[in-house]
Amino acid sequence: MVSYKIAIDVMGSDNGPEVLVEGALAAIREHEELGVVLFGDGSAIEAKLCESDCDRDRVEVVATTEVITNYDNPMEAIFYKTDSSMVRALTALAEREDLVGMINAGSTGALLAGSLRYVPAKELKRPAVAALLPSEGGGFTCLVDTGANIDCAPANLLAFARMGVEFMRKFYRIENPRVGLLSNGAEETKGNKLVKETHRLLKEQTDLNFIGNIEGNRALSGDCDVLVADGFAGNQVLKVSEGIARRIITDVVKYAKKSGDPEMMKLVGHLLGIYDFSALGGGVVLGAGKPIIKARGSANADSIKNTSAMLLNMVQNKDLYHGKECN
Repeated sequence: MVSYKIAIDVMGSDNGPEVLVEGALAAIREHEELGVVLFGDGSAIEAKLCESDCDRDRVEVVATTEVITNYDNPMEAIFYKTDSSMVRALTALAEREDLVGMINAGSTGALLAGSLRYVPAKELKRPAVAALLPSEGGGFTCLVDTGANIDCAPANLLAFARMGVEFMRKFYRIENPRVGLLSNGAEETKGNKLVKETHRLLKEQTDLNFIGNIEGNRALSGDCDVLVADGFAGNQVLKVSEGIARRIITDVVKYAKKSGDPEMMKLVGHLLGIYDFSALGGGVVLGAGKPIIKARGSANADSIKNTSAMLLNMVQNKDLYHGKECN
């Protein structure tokens, strides 16, 4: 029985709608409580569905005639491409009670603009994109912002901290999330003007569990639950972490294959399970009225399947947080 239904915009990615449809179908095969509403090129979607043995009762298709690309001006596209898959999906997310969240692998700028226009949270002025980074001890750190807001003021970073805290409370059931501020030193006096002023501002907030500055080499330590940064610095942390993880895993895989050691192969599986960033899903749009995840533009079917599972897990955790029973 379908308990949770998510919207998936299958257009605008690097690999075409067929890959996103394949990932969506893989997700509903693994999660019997999940249903999907696919927005995009109706012919392409139906062709892919005809190749599949999926349960069609759990798949709804909304055919659209326009696509928002990375070459479009985000604000103009959101206003004028009203029959695009992205706008139709966002509109449906706002209007339909049965839709609990949305996935998109297209234009980040347009998705943020569309979230602000169609699915805003109360008093939202500037959305941000958060990434869940694997941390020591098996948990996650919410890094916000990861690229949506390059030029920021201290008030923006304070807003990011509050959105990150609310996100970790609602979707990961951490009652009093620890907030850290990305800096080039742990001392209160370290950092550029933005970091120093933000540190002072965060320290003044009696309702935030602010623990101080966090250096880049501690980003994955688990020292904090929410790591705050401007979009430029946050994006660098995310990309460097991904690059290092990919390099380490690649080297270990090569060695394991060469040695043929079964214990090494187990280690490879363990590392992939923790540090394969594509398996963690995408970036979460904070500040939207319902959960929206921005998947990578190069997402493959497995990535979309994992992103769907991430969204489902978030919504189920939120239901538990609010005392609702998850089927």
